[in-house]
Amino acid sequence: MTAFAVTWDYRCPFARNAHEHVLAGLADGAGWDVTFVPFSLGQVHVEEGQAPIWDRPEEDSGLTALQVGVHVRDTAPEAFRAVHHDLFAARHDHGCDLRDRDVLAKVLADHGLDADAALAAVDDGSLLATIRAEHEAAASTHDVWGVPTFVLGDHAAFVRLMDRPGDDGAHARATVDRVVGLLADAPTINEFKHTSLAR
Repeated sequence: MTAFAVTWDYRCPFARNAHEHVLAGLADGAGWDVTFVPFSLGQVHVEEGQAPIWDRPEEDSGLTALQVGVHVRDTAPEAFRAVHHDLFAARHDHGCDLRDRDVLAKVLADHGLDADAALAAVDDGSLLATIRAEHEAAASTHDVWGVPTFVLGDHAAFVRLMDRPGDDGAHARATVDRVVGLLADAPTINEFKHTSLAR
C-alpha cells in the first residue's frame, strides 16, 4: 500500500481538482493510505509584521470550513470523504461563502452529522490548534508553501492538476499514481510546466 499525504484549503480550485482525484481513486479501490493535511492559505499570505492568522481567525475566509473538515476527519472518518468532497463543491460548484455557518451546517446535516457539535468545536479553539500544528509541521518538515502539496516520505511537491475526474475512477487512480510515482522516482525534476494549455 502506498502511503502519502496531501494538503488542502477549501478555497483553492486546484486543491479541489487534486482532492477529487484522490477521493475518486480511493472510491475506485486504489491501494493508498492517504493522510489529509489542513494547510491555511490565509497564514501563507500573512505579510511581514502582521499577526499570524491563528491569532485572528475571524479575519480569514477559509478557516471555519477548514476546521469543520478537520473535525469530521478526526471524529467521523467514515463520513470524511463525502463531506470533504461536498465542502469543496459548496465553494467551487455552488459559489457559497465558506464563512457562512449555515452552508457548513447543511453539508454536515446532509451526511447525518451533528453540525452543532462541529461548530462548537470550532468555537472552543481546539480545531484551530490542530490546524496550526499540522500546518507548521508541513511547512517546517517539507517546506510546504501551498495547496495541494503531495508528500511522500522525504519528498514533497506542489501539484496543479487542470482536470477533474468526475466518475472516472480509473483516470483518477492513474493520475494520482503518476504524481506519486514522480515523487518517488524523479526527485530531481523540480518544475515541469506546459507553456500553453489545450482548450
